[in-house]
Amino acid sequence: MQTLVFVYGTLKEGFANFHVNGGIRRQGEYETVKRFPLYVIGDYYIPWLIDREDEGSQVRGQLFEVDKAAMIRMDALEMLGEPGWFTRRHILVKPTESSFGAVQTAFVYFGATERLHTETVHLGPISHFTSTHDSEYRKRAA
Repeated sequence: MQTLVFVYGTLKEGFANFHVNGGIRRQGEYETVKRFPLYVIGDYYIPWLIDREDEGSQVRGQLFEVDKAAMIRMDALEMLGEPGWFTRRHILVKPTESSFGAVQTAFVYFGATERLHTETVHLGPISHFTSTHDSEYRKRAA
């Protein structure tokens, strides 16, 4: 069974942790229907999306169909359920160009809000984790 996952950071195609993703990418770029704050935080310059609807911007990313094994790998990378790390929930996403399809419900990983008070916030809120941001992450994670 395939599950839709919206990725906005290092799990995107061409980014540092894409090898963990293993999903099939839906054509085009997607963005959140609602606004959420996205930050770049900590020693590793981690993309950190916060579950605060109607703050920040519509966040851009990619949409993937993943199987159970890929979801397990992504959950492990995001330290799902570990205190101070990520949780996963459904949100609505839409194509940035209407010709690619309709609004979809997809899982997304939200970072723990309290980390904004204990980590250095380098950027944010921003609407897009770019390849330049990913380069900073790669330098520190190496």
